[in-house]
Formats: sequence, structure tokens, C-alpha cells
Amino acid sequence: MKNILYILLMFLPFQLSAQQKLSGMVNDEQGKPLDAATITISQNGQVISSQLADLGKFILTGLNQSPYQLSVSLLGYKPALRTFNLPKDSLNIMLLSDSKQLKEVAITYTKPTVERKIDRVVFNVENSIIASGGTAWDALNKAPGVKTTNDGGVTANNKGVTVYLDGKPVRLSGDDLAAYLQSIPSDNISKIEVMPNPSSKYEAQGGAVIDIISKKIKSDGFNAGLNTGYTRGRLNRYTGSGIFNYRKNKLNIFGTYSYSDRDIKRDLSQYTIFQTPSSYAYWDMNKISISGSKVNNYTAGADYNLTDNQVVGVLVTGNNSVNTGSSTALTNIYNNYHNSPDSVLHTNSTNGGNANQYSFNLNYKAKLDSSGKSLNVDMDYSPYTRNNTQLLNNLTYLPDGSLGSAPYHTSFPATQKINIWSGKIDYEYKPGKIWSMESGLKYTSTVSENQFDFYNNAGAVPVLDPSKSDQFKYTENTAAGYTSITGAFGKWNFKGGLRAEYTTTKGLSLSLDSINVNKYLRIFPTAFVTYKASENSEFGFNYSKRIFRPDYRQLNPAKSYSSPYNYWSGNPFLRPAIINSFQLSYTLHQNYTFSGVYTQINDLASNVTVQDNVNKTFYDTQQNIGSIKDLGTELSSIHHPASWWEINNTAQGYLRTQNSDQPGNTYNNRQFYFYLRTDHAFTIDKNSGLKAELSAWYNSAVEQGTLRIAKTYDLSTGISKQVFNKQGTIKFSAADLLYSNPYRISIHNEGQNNGIYQKNDTRTFTVSFSYKLGKNVTAARQRTTASEEERKRAN
Repeated sequence: MKNILYILLMFLPFQLSAQQKLSGMVNDEQGKPLDAATITISQNGQVISSQLADLGKFILTGLNQSPYQLSVSLLGYKPALRTFNLPKDSLNIMLLSDSKQLKEVAITYTKPTVERKIDRVVFNVENSIIASGGTAWDALNKAPGVKTTNDGGVTANNKGVTVYLDGKPVRLSGDDLAAYLQSIPSDNISKIEVMPNPSSKYEAQGGAVIDIISKKIKSDGFNAGLNTGYTRGRLNRYTGSGIFNYRKNKLNIFGTYSYSDRDIKRDLSQYTIFQTPSSYAYWDMNKISISGSKVNNYTAGADYNLTDNQVVGVLVTGNNSVNTGSSTALTNIYNNYHNSPDSVLHTNSTNGGNANQYSFNLNYKAKLDSSGKSLNVDMDYSPYTRNNTQLLNNLTYLPDGSLGSAPYHTSFPATQKINIWSGKIDYEYKPGKIWSMESGLKYTSTVSENQFDFYNNAGAVPVLDPSKSDQFKYTENTAAGYTSITGAFGKWNFKGGLRAEYTTTKGLSLSLDSINVNKYLRIFPTAFVTYKASENSEFGFNYSKRIFRPDYRQLNPAKSYSSPYNYWSGNPFLRPAIINSFQLSYTLHQNYTFSGVYTQINDLASNVTVQDNVNKTFYDTQQNIGSIKDLGTELSSIHHPASWWEINNTAQGYLRTQNSDQPGNTYNNRQFYFYLRTDHAFTIDKNSGLKAELSAWYNSAVEQGTLRIAKTYDLSTGISKQVFNKQGTIKFSAADLLYSNPYRISIHNEGQNNGIYQKNDTRTFTVSFSYKLGKNVTAARQRTTASEEERKRAN
């Protein structure tokens, strides 16, 4: 632990006084500012950085006393070259017009792997070596501040998230979300945007928003790109994908296809202590499980320009998966402190099924005038089906080898069908010279039907057990409207908004013979304010209120058994959680950001275990666990010790206060926890495109409700090389080299004493190859459909 902290602190640069900045201006011969001029700074023949002038202005940071070379270029002007030493107040560059007609000008600018903006952190996956060759799920876990769990959970800055894909929320959760993102090759991803406090334009669902942006082919004519990757963990994983685009005149046709074949092996150990005043039993389980998936993922779309200001488009997406799994578990039962087992449970499980997810979108967009007015309309239909059958066999043996109870042979066929209909309209306009506004309306109707059957297979013919079977139907209708406004006053910038959502829900469970109906109206304000005190310092404040509705799996009360004594069940009576977030920030030299944050979550729906020490049964369910308050600080920095070395650092520390008065789940505690991360990018040889990366992070132990989640840490590295005249790239990466990213949870509360340790297949070695054809000129249109928000919560 001390060594890890020492290494990470070594990477944190705090000597700001040794660095200097330089501001400048680029004008033409008449003294007019030249926008988008390319500013490149070099030292000893090595390019350090490049940027585009903003209305002629530019700022260079992280400089020292050595001499520098500055070059300025812009199409239609003669390039300028200057050599300078520091300290220096400013630079004024004048470009002379060039009457020569240039056939082609190629401007190259490499984005950093991590960009920090006022409202988000951008992780440029296409520039990351360690995120290449894997899947979107793997890349998500590499983004700063993002954490994933083996059961499909995702958090950003310790908040639950809504995951978007190209501006469209993904309507899956838990294992289904992980399986879907694992079907998308990371080489198809351009960047991941992490927004801890999203604006009112985004759905209020989720504490934070993560938007995964796909790569787009941008040139006219027909173009294509190919990617393939192989990953070796304990078992093999393969990915392959293709992307194409055809653009001519008013028509643009585009699409993607990917295939993945993944096998993952996991080791799980679990203990449960059943203790009463007159008895003691220690149950020790060890399980090996193997899961496999074969997934086809694809998109196809077309845009047609009706006029110069109107475009209509269609978009179809599909995801078809076949999933298999098997597990073998041995549970040794020690009664009354015996040294040898009194009985042993042999449990074998197999499962298989498929899932099919589609989305059909019709879009219309129009520019209404030259002042910026525009109208966007989306209509969507998204069906989702999942079928799965699990076979569970359990035998109990006594020390003499005889059976201790009757064999337990069961099967659980389950089907889920979800239909989502939605529509939305967005209108952008400018009520004044300094104001920009956006308003929108959306309506969504969701119907989820779940059938779970429990069969006893002990006899010659399977027998349905209605008492353990269930039909659960859940409907949800939400009408939403929002308005946001953006403006600037000198050194002040402001963005604020309000979103209102009226939701009605109805859950019907046959096994519980219950109907649960909810109707509620919620108002969600957001505010972002920045003050630019000088060219080098900026203050900021933001606030957001959001909601976290339980996903459909959390609400489903059907019991899913892992042994005769252990099962999982949802809770149809869960309430939505309300999240309030505040942040004060200070940014220095555009490279160092210091923030104070406060987040309060009320009624968070979380895993809760129920342990019956008399009957020796154990189950996992969902419950609103009370309130969680996090008060802390977040530090981030971008540093360039040399022209070939870029460092991104993140340090977060929080004081967590929790309390709950739920029967059987009461607690009141405080805890400090923290998260450290450092990412290093090295340009070994710029001419040949040889690069390397090193990434390390540490996450301390943390409590959520009664769950005590142990520390985890990770060390990953990779190297890449451009080939075939820089049209292709070969990459090799090694993830979780120390095999230090397990999933360990323990619970000690009100008669409960249990815990699990799952070692996931996270130490992997990946080799990948990507090849692109054509040139990048104009981007394919992106749009946000209306139905994707609800699909995130599907299961």
C-alpha cells in the first residue's frame, strides 16, 4: 500500500513555479485577428504541442527557460516562424497573404489521451493503447473516475450513471449492459465523455452521464475501415468489426458491423456464518464458473438532404447474442466449530439463452433561419427480448459418502419482453445577442413483461411449481419538458436550465398478488457558472438535481436460485433515489483543477442481504437503504515533463456519512475513502508512429449501506506502431498486470456475517490491428434518438 501511494505521489507534479505561460495574437496585414490559425511549438526539433487560435488568441503553458520555435500557418497565408526565449510577456504574429493556390493542406493535431473541460472529462479512446483491441466495456473501465463491477454496475465520481452511445441512452443495466458493451470493439470508439453533473438537456435519470462516441468515416465517396483483436486471459476472446460510409450529393449511407466471441473464467469463494444462541454453522463455498457469449452487433442508416436546410434520416441498430454458462460449486458445512465438514453440497449449474435488441429511428432536422434557430424531431420504437433457461442440480453428501437429503434438480426458464415507444422534439433559438436557448418535449411509454417458471426435475417428468413461479408486468410512462439558457457577460459565463418529468408506474406480480402504482412530478434544476479571473485562472460552480429510477431487474420479485439455500430476488416496491450535487472549482494554467464537491443521495436502491440463522437460508434482494452524503475534494492535472511525455493525474478524497433506519438494516457510520489515478503517454518515435502508455490506479475500501467493498488497484501498459504508410496500426497491451482487481465484499450487521471474494478474468494480454481507407473530410451526421433512455434499465 505504502509503495503504491509513493509511486503515485511521485507522478503528481506540484512544482508549478518552474513553469511559465505565454500568450499571443495572430493578425493579418490589416490587423484583423485570424481565427483557426495552427500554432505549433517545438523544442530541439521535437513538437511539444499544437493548437488552433481562438479568434486570433492563443496561450502556451508548461514552458521553461529553454529556447523554443513557434510556427504559425493558415490556408491562404504564408507561414511564419519565430524563435524565442523566456521569460517573455507576449507574442504578436502577422501573417502575409499568399496568392498561390495550394492543392492541399494537411493539418495534423494529436489530441491528448485525456482532456478536461468545464463540464466533462474526455477520454480519447482512439489515442489510448491500453484501451485498444478490447471492448467498449474494457475501455469504460480505463476512463478517469469510472469504475465498473462484475455484475454490470458503473459509477463515475462515485455516482451511478446513465450510459449513452452516440448521444442515445443505452436501455440496459446490470449483466445485460456489460454484455452489450462487451460486444462493441473498443477500436470502433472515438472517445468517452464523462459528465458528473449533466445539463438539463440530458435525461434526469442517473447521477452522472457517460457518452460513448463511435468513430465515424468522414470522407466523400465509398470508404471503409477494419479492426480485429485477440485477447488472452484465462480463456480466449476475439473481436472483429467493420465500418463503411457512402456519401454523394444529397445522400449519405453508413453502417457498422462487429462480432465478438468471448469466454471468461471466474473463481468465487463465499462464506456465511449462521449463528444463534444455541448453534453455530460455518458454510464455506468455492465455485468455478465459465461464461461464453457470441454477439453480432450492427447499425445501418441513411440521411437525405431535402434542401440545404432540411435533412431526414432513418437509423436501425441491432444486437443479437447467444449466451452460455456453467459452474461447479462445493460447499463445506462445519457445525458447532467442528474441524471437518459435517456435510458437503455439490452444486452444478448450466444455463443458455439468447437476447435480441433492436431500435428503429426516424429523424427530421431543419435550420429555420440564419440566426441559429433549428428544429429536431425523433420518433422511435425499441423492442427487446431475452430468453434464458438455467438447470440447477444439488447433491448433499455426509462424511460417510451417503446422501444427506433428497437430490435437488430444478430448471428455471425465463422470458423477458420489453417494448419502448417514444418521441421527442428539440428547438434551439437565440432570444438576444448574448443568449442562446434550447427547449424540448419528450414522451416515453415502456411495457416490460417477465415470465419466470420453476420446475422440479427430481422425477421422470418436470413438474411446474406455481408457488415459486412468477409473472411480473411493469409499465412506465414519462412526459418531460426542459428549457436551458446560455449566456456570457464579460468574464462571466452562465448556463442554467430546468427539466420537469411526470412519471406514472405500475407493477403487477402474480406470485405476490400485488399491484404497486406510483405517480410523481419532479423538477430538476441545473446551473453552471464560471468566472475567468485572468488568462491563467478560472473559478467555477455547478449544481444539479437528478433521479435514479430502479431498473426493471431490480423491480422483478421472481426468485433466481443459485442453490437450494441461496437465491436472488428483486423488490417491486422500490422508490426512485434523488441526487443533489454541488461543486466549486478553480482551474490554474488550464492544466490544474482543484474542486470541492458535495453529493447527497436519498433512498438509493442497493443490494441488501437477508440471512436466516435458524433455517440457514440466505438471499440477496434490493432495498432503499437511506441516505449517503459525500463531502470531498478532487484534484486533476495535465503535465508535460518533456516533449515526448504527457501525464494525467487524478486524486479524489471523500468523507462519507451514511444512515438507515430500515428494519433489519440499520446503521449510522462515517468513513474516509479515496481514489488515485495516473496515466502516462510516451511518444517514442514520432516519424514511425511508435508510442507507449502506462496507467495505474488505486481505489481504497468503501462502504455502501451494509456492504463493505475492499480496496482494488490496477497496473496496465501498452505499445503501438503505425504501419502501411500510417494507414494501419498494430497495438499490444497488458491489463491488470498485478492481478489486483478482484471483487471482495463482506457484511457484518444485525446478525449477518457473510462475504464473497470473486477473482475476475481481468489480467489479459491483447494484440489488435486496425486499418483505414480513405481520407477524413466531412463528418457523418450524428443524432440523439428518443427511445434509448428507457433501454438502459432493461434486463
